[in-house]
Amino acid sequence: MINATSCGGVVIFRGKVLLLYKNFKNRYEGWVLPKGTVEPGEDHKETALREVFEEAGVSATIMKYVDTSSYTFNVPEGEVNKEVHWYLMMADSYHSKPQKEEYFFDSGYYKYHEAYHLLKFANERQILEKAYDDYLKLKERNLWGIK
Repeated sequence: MINATSCGGVVIFRGKVLLLYKNFKNRYEGWVLPKGTVEPGEDHKETALREVFEEAGVSATIMKYVDTSSYTFNVPEGEVNKEVHWYLMMADSYHSKPQKEEYFFDSGYYKYHEAYHLLKFANERQILEKAYDDYLKLKERNLWGIK
């Protein structure tokens, strides 16, 4: 068993959620939330912000920790147990630019219900539900947009 840790973000701008479209050699295809592997010396927040910027070209501010998701997959070296730490983030603008080197070919901001149905993985839909609920609570208390 190989253990791996990643961090990512549910990025929101004016109520809409950032998604990335990934197409890896036609074997892996679908809409996902931005996330990536923790690099040596980074804390989880730094990783999440860096990955959002690298994968989507989006500058964001962390508003709140959301939750952790876990899943397993196989690689030639064995089974990987991946743990992902998720943060609710506020984007600075609608601008996004998908990272082609990582096989992201589209990106954009979608209304909650659109994003929910577009997401490829059930665990990311669960994270989106929690994060969007947190977003609505912060907004209701006039705490959204305060850095």
